[in-house]
Amino acid sequence: MKVIICGAGQVGWQIARHLSGERNDVTVVDKNPDLVRRATDTLDVQGVVGFASYPDVLETAGARDADMVIAATHSDEVNMVTCQVAHSIFSVPRKIARLRAQSYLTAIYSDLYQREHMPIDVVISPEREVAEAALQRLAAPTAFDTESFLGGKSQMLGILLEEDCPVLDTPLRQLTDLFSTLTAIVVGVRRKGTLFTPEPNDQLFAGDEIYIFTNAEDMARTLEVFGKTTKKQDRIVIIGGGNVGLAVAQALEARAHRVRAKVIEKDRNRAEIAAEALERTIVLNGDGLSIDLLNEANIQHADAILAVTDDDKTNLLASVRAKTEGVPLAISLVNDPSMVSLMNPLHIDAYINPRATTVSSILRHIRHGRVRSVYSIGDAEAEIIEAQVLSTSPMAGHEISDIDFPEGVRVGAIQKGDKVIRPRGSTRIEEGDVVVIFALADTVPEVEHLLQVSVDFF
Repeated sequence: MKVIICGAGQVGWQIARHLSGERNDVTVVDKNPDLVRRATDTLDVQGVVGFASYPDVLETAGARDADMVIAATHSDEVNMVTCQVAHSIFSVPRKIARLRAQSYLTAIYSDLYQREHMPIDVVISPEREVAEAALQRLAAPTAFDTESFLGGKSQMLGILLEEDCPVLDTPLRQLTDLFSTLTAIVVGVRRKGTLFTPEPNDQLFAGDEIYIFTNAEDMARTLEVFGKTTKKQDRIVIIGGGNVGLAVAQALEARAHRVRAKVIEKDRNRAEIAAEALERTIVLNGDGLSIDLLNEANIQHADAILAVTDDDKTNLLASVRAKTEGVPLAISLVNDPSMVSLMNPLHIDAYINPRATTVSSILRHIRHGRVRSVYSIGDAEAEIIEAQVLSTSPMAGHEISDIDFPEGVRVGAIQKGDKVIRPRGSTRIEEGDVVVIFALADTVPEVEHLLQVSVDFF
């Protein structure tokens, strides 16, 4: 597949890294020569320096025979014009654009993206993706990572195992015997910085970071089995009243279960916009690092703090300050991947990486096969792929134990009709089933082959 990626920042670079590693023909376009050079020096990609929306730049990048254009520059307008030029002049079949401004995303204006107007096939909204990720973190406060699959019926949980975990030193195969009705299955383990898929005889140890699949209704029990207690988040303080913080606060207001949320926003205009948009949420204007303002927000009695400003250092420091005041759960938005290693030393419970959520959203729309969802794990160490099994798939009609999965791949959940089941070696995968597969990064191309359909899928 020939792909042009416009924008060589963190998102564009990560997408290029994924696709070039799978032997796709990738060209990266950016007006910054240093970013283009970084991509061409570290990845197997071609680079073009210039404005992505200029027709001559796109032609130089190979738009005349490109299969897809991914517009992920920092400018919404450049991304939109790039897709228009790619369609009108070069007839590129598939166009994906990242858009931030909420006005472009309002449902009543959705006709804008029809082919006869602004021909964008897929619109990705980083703020909406991040807000959803924040809500999922709040739903599973003792997990450092979480994502839902199969329409919310299956949940992936990332859990750090403590010394008091009751199932330490227990072979994984015994967990099925000990908890026969539990749907949980461990698909990945990160130990001493290395992520791997465990075998049935492997044991778990304190300090392991594990990735588990479980049915949604079993989530609380699964967390309990692995030594985690769950508590409702009734009082939440949100640092940052921009698009992300506002979206989270609005979602919390819409819940049937009453949540008392307070928003702290430094910028007065943003604070006023948030106050007008929210009905029951108190909005405070000021610095989220101010202990006086945190006290005014009653931080001592909060169940969680969610720091989602556009400044990583503010988010980290606000989370640390809240933890010192006794807040049990701190979630921080972190753009810089190099800062993730500070989470444990600073005792921050969970983090959200906006670029990772955006990358996952884009990958969902470029994977081969009937892929419905993709989630990127860690620093692109693995992917979780949700896909429907078609008659052309090599998996159709075979038991899991007979399928030639590469090492580093585990089936985490299967949906048959309306029912989600825990996969076993004897489970037969049929046409129409939806499978959720955990795959280490270097095995993704082989997994795609197992899900393969003809190229006219695009």
